[in-house]
Amino acid sequence: MAEPTLGVIGGSGLYELPGLANVERIRLSTPFGDPSDEFVVGTLAGTRLAFLPRHGRGHRLLPTELNFRANVHGMKQLGAAWVVSVSAVGSLREEIAPGHVVVPDQFIDRTRQRSSTFFGRGVVAHVQFADPLCPNLSRTLIEAARAEGATVHPKGTYVCMEGPHFSTRAESNLYRSWGADVIGMTNLQEAKLAREAEICLATLALATDYDCWNTAHGDVQIEDILRVLAANVDLARRVVARVAAALPERRGCPCPTALENAIITDRAAIPAAVKRDLAVIAGRYL
Repeated sequence: MAEPTLGVIGGSGLYELPGLANVERIRLSTPFGDPSDEFVVGTLAGTRLAFLPRHGRGHRLLPTELNFRANVHGMKQLGAAWVVSVSAVGSLREEIAPGHVVVPDQFIDRTRQRSSTFFGRGVVAHVQFADPLCPNLSRTLIEAARAEGATVHPKGTYVCMEGPHFSTRAESNLYRSWGADVIGMTNLQEAKLAREAEICLATLALATDYDCWNTAHGDVQIEDILRVLAANVDLARRVVARVAAALPERRGCPCPTALENAIITDRAAIPAAVKRDLAVIAGRYL
């Protein structure tokens, strides 16, 4: 059995993960292109961990420019069975104050220009996504964040917008009327692709602002976001270390067998080149 591996995708402000032992930098290529940067692989709290800065070191990539497929494929290549996706978000609720942590359990998709599946090109798969985040890993995240003294909201709906612009006031109020709780620009595609890759993924969302609906707090200012992020980066690192020390079982969640009945294409009709490209993701089903 492969060594249990935790993947961590670092968002705005989290570009490195100090405290790793036996560090190795690995640059991967994938059938879907290049990941955002090198993976930093090492050991944390006795667990093998693979870290990737989502926007690249130096924050070089827009949300729309991210190669989500390559990033998740790289995690799968490195053997990650769990992935914690760290993300800065805007709050759509008064009770979710800047500095609070949200562990979402639902998404609303407002993106338009992104690849969200490994399939196509001659193979069709329909993956169950009613509960888009791993409940087991989410519980572990919640417990870890609370143990570090964070104010944690243990569920919520994350609106994933295209970006890079922030919302208009009309959009912000619309999302509130839908019952959404936070808004960000990255996590939905990671969750969809992780589910196809049969990886357990959960989001650690760090609230940085009130979006623009809350006029009492003023409009979103990037300098305010960065100030809150700086305070939360150390918290995120401590939470990741706790998760690494207490990885949950991969049982009772939809993640490890997500592709079991999802691929409906006649195997004989799938082009050989596509089978090769999907070998890491779905080889045991093809």
